[in-house]
Amino acid sequence: MRALRFLFVISLSVRLHAGVADNADVAGEERLFTAWLNAQMAYRGLPGVAVGVVSDQTLVWAKGFGFADVEKKTPMTAATKFRMASHSKLFTATAVMQLRDAGKVHLDDAVVQYLPWFKIQPAEPDDPPITIEELLTHSAGLPREAGPHWSEREFPDEAGIRKYVASHVAIFPPEVRWKYSNLGFTIAGMLVESVSGEKWADYVQQHIFDPLGMKDSSVDRDVAGLATGYGRRMPDGSRETVKFVDARAMAPATGITSTVEDMARFVSLQFRKGMPGGAQILSTGALRDMHRVRVLENNWTRGNAIGFAVMREGGKIYVGHGGSYFGYKTQTTMQLDEKVGVIVLTNGDDSRPTEIAARLMSTVGEAVAKASAPPKKGVTWDPAWSRFAGLYRSANGDTEVVELNEKLVLFDPTNPNPDAPANLVPTGGGRFRLEAPTGGGPVGEIIRFVEENGKVVRIFIGDGFADRVNE
Repeated sequence: MRALRFLFVISLSVRLHAGVADNADVAGEERLFTAWLNAQMAYRGLPGVAVGVVSDQTLVWAKGFGFADVEKKTPMTAATKFRMASHSKLFTATAVMQLRDAGKVHLDDAVVQYLPWFKIQPAEPDDPPITIEELLTHSAGLPREAGPHWSEREFPDEAGIRKYVASHVAIFPPEVRWKYSNLGFTIAGMLVESVSGEKWADYVQQHIFDPLGMKDSSVDRDVAGLATGYGRRMPDGSRETVKFVDARAMAPATGITSTVEDMARFVSLQFRKGMPGGAQILSTGALRDMHRVRVLENNWTRGNAIGFAVMREGGKIYVGHGGSYFGYKTQTTMQLDEKVGVIVLTNGDDSRPTEIAARLMSTVGEAVAKASAPPKKGVTWDPAWSRFAGLYRSANGDTEVVELNEKLVLFDPTNPNPDAPANLVPTGGGRFRLEAPTGGGPVGEIIRFVEENGKVVRIFIGDGFADRVNE
């Protein structure tokens, strides 16, 4: 029955993208990942894992491993529900950006403008007011939590949050460093309520879940189909069975429940463009802002955008988020350029979903990226372009155009090494576009050559030019 239900859910997508889902390399990497994860679960005694791989607008592969409930032997599926924990912050950030799209807030607005009671004592007397963007990028300098709720498993209500704010001091001035804060996103959720006039859970349901078709997602409800959460594996091999815990006022930071299938719809949103309307719940500009790194960790290994964490690994930029709640660990990771996302949801406190997601991306995700990559469009190499190779000089410096294997590159020959020349990409009509790994020069601009009496005499690089040196 589980297999039949899964096939029903994704059958349309498979038909539309058979070249990806049925690709032999993709299928092979699915088998490789499956064998690896089965072994990991067996040796580590993990209860259950559900995974999904998204290619642009399609969930191309999803699979459940182990059990949603070990005692009842309930199998894990792509439709099993999980407490998503800090994934909730992505939905709070989305809500704020929707309000910004509607012109109701600006990211640089002071939070106190919308929540007059938000007057936490500043870390230093001359600190400026905390802004909305600082809440959404973990750069407000706020305490991480709003009390001992992770120890007591009892979260505060709105009155408790207000009381905590009134009696505590910010840890750092705003924008001094990246400092993760569940309190900060709780405040952001309360701001959404103040501006929209709706309870946060109602807002998310009406303006995010419903338009995206996330029919199995909810906020802080002990719903049917929710995987049983389990604590970490103890030395004797036992695990605590975790009871449902209501996040209460901190739901905007950690209260959402969802599935692989529903999260795939949210992932696909990140790959779309367009004006807000229907399932396009955010403008193209808002999505770009949400993905663009705003704050770096002090060691420069990672950063934060609006809601999303941003990482650079292997020369690629990934955005995503993880989550940790009592009995649940989750991770979603996306490579925006390739429009590939992976989702890993688990019901064990020691499941390490970030590691699983990395392996899923490096196996199935990479294969999907290659299988779904559009054919490269370009102008066929013309041997006559060899005439553009040569040395060009201006008062500002030298530029050398060199012919490699059916392509032209450009670099400054006076630099210490020639390791990273810029590429001249043909655009037609003897013109080229400059491609380079860094943005200091006229990257993306047109390069053209001037000829007189059958000879190349000048190169225009963007708006500047240099004259050919006759050797």
